[in-house]
Amino acid sequence: MTSEFRDKLYLGGAWVPPESSDRIEVENPYTERVIGHVPAGTAEDVNLAVSAARQAFDGWAGAPAAERGAALDRLHRALSARSGEIARTVGLELGCPLKVAQAVQAGLPLTVLRGYADLAAQPVEEETIGNSLIAREAAGVVGAITPWNYPLHQVVAKVGAALAAGCTVVLKPSELTPLVAYLLIDAADEAGLPAGVLNLVTGTGPVVGAAIASHPDVDMISFTGSTATGRAIAHAAADRIAKVSLELGGKSANVILSDADVVKAVKVGVGNAFLNSGQTCTAWTRMLVHRSHYDEAVALAAKTAAGYPTGDPFDPATRLGPLVSAGQRERVRGFLERAGARPVAGGLDAPVPPTGHFVAPTVLADVDPDSEIAQEEVFGPVLSIIPFDSDDEAVAIANNSRYGLAGAVWGGAEHALAVARRLRTGAVDVNGGPFNPLAPFGGYKQSGVGRELGRYGLEEFQQVKAIQR
Repeated sequence: MTSEFRDKLYLGGAWVPPESSDRIEVENPYTERVIGHVPAGTAEDVNLAVSAARQAFDGWAGAPAAERGAALDRLHRALSARSGEIARTVGLELGCPLKVAQAVQAGLPLTVLRGYADLAAQPVEEETIGNSLIAREAAGVVGAITPWNYPLHQVVAKVGAALAAGCTVVLKPSELTPLVAYLLIDAADEAGLPAGVLNLVTGTGPVVGAAIASHPDVDMISFTGSTATGRAIAHAAADRIAKVSLELGGKSANVILSDADVVKAVKVGVGNAFLNSGQTCTAWTRMLVHRSHYDEAVALAAKTAAGYPTGDPFDPATRLGPLVSAGQRERVRGFLERAGARPVAGGLDAPVPPTGHFVAPTVLADVDPDSEIAQEEVFGPVLSIIPFDSDDEAVAIANNSRYGLAGAVWGGAEHALAVARRLRTGAVDVNGGPFNPLAPFGGYKQSGVGRELGRYGLEEFQQVKAIQR
């Protein structure tokens, strides 16, 4: 898609000019140059988008499952045709290395959307309990507010599920990485989604995000981002008793038990922590190692980190791109300045490219499990290593967090599974079990409310009705 529509919003099935002439600059975090502009939407733009979504709701919710499934299938085909442009766009606006952008930033949302197209085509199952027929119905108009770190995947995880459930959507992508959302909307327009079913309003969180969260005609808010912002959205929704689904922060533990394959556990663990330059809510940023393997693990983690060269995201040799913004870089550097731990790789003085918002891949050893660096979500390429002496201690350290999104356990099959069951998180990978985009994804504690992906993600966008006969 050309940039001809990036000065417009998508409302009611058409590209329309925004109410304000104000624009938001989009920066390339590697070159530090402006690569585009998008509208700074207003509350009035949100009103128009919500009105369009409300007008389209009855027709979309009442459409046969086969019709919605066919529409999402067309959307999937149109978006798949743009996979190369998706990867390139995310590489430019996020700084994600091209290989990761192709496999994850473009590949994963296409897989997720394919799953939702298939689910949409299936008639909603109804259940009978005594004299009651239990029906599931679309929740209504959905406000989807998405983050910058996986700018298309997080959009598709919400939009695909909501549309499959029969909801209509008002989408606000992150103002840091909004360009890839235009590719989705362009694909939706080509696919012929009914007018008003999917609407786009770009803008800032305090203006557009707040207007969506507090809008009286938005039935549900689905948000991914920081816990602090999620709390504010939950408060705004609570004022009118609107449904919310929140996918928030994480501080995941990677537990390496006494009987683990240490080499594999450390190498995979470092890769997980540094994926997307550490800007991943599920990143295993705390590596908990049985003391019998501790020195080996520290040395191996340091050596592995050295194999993550920083640089141009479009250079095939680059494994670690820049952080998304200068502000994010300074935030991560602040955590390192206060860490009080032993750096064994990277650190504040490690060399990085002269331009770009880089922090070197950093490994810290002898980290206090109660310290800030072990408790707060850093969202950068920083790995903390912590020793433990027993399974009970490992579980206690892993669960010593206000977050509970994800984690990992390595060890003998039954041993690792037993420990995994004790972790208070929404997901745990055992011995490198691969990510499953059809399984429910979400967190315990301050990591959020509700689930995304697959059937469980679709059900978040439904209401349950009991009909007595």
